[in-house]
Amino acid sequence: MIHRLKCAGRFFEDVLSGAKKFEIRQDDRGFRTGDTLDLIEIDAGERETLRCCRVQVTYIVRAIDFPDGIAPGYVVMGIR
Repeated sequence: MIHRLKCAGRFFEDVLSGAKKFEIRQDDRGFRTGDTLDLIEIDAGERETLRCCRVQVTYIVRAIDFPDGIAPGYVVMGIR
């Protein structure tokens, strides 16, 4: 599955450089390992820029797996 997600500019740059290898998101889309994320850069005014980065979900941790470390309803995804 391909998910189109907005990504703030400072985080977008870190994904592009390879420094940021994870995404933390509300778990409202049924994210799964192997899914594709199309990260769409947004500026400070929440407007989309013309930049997009495609990454693959390689690992997922949900609140149910780690209740003391992840807020209910959220997911941490390893990406590459």
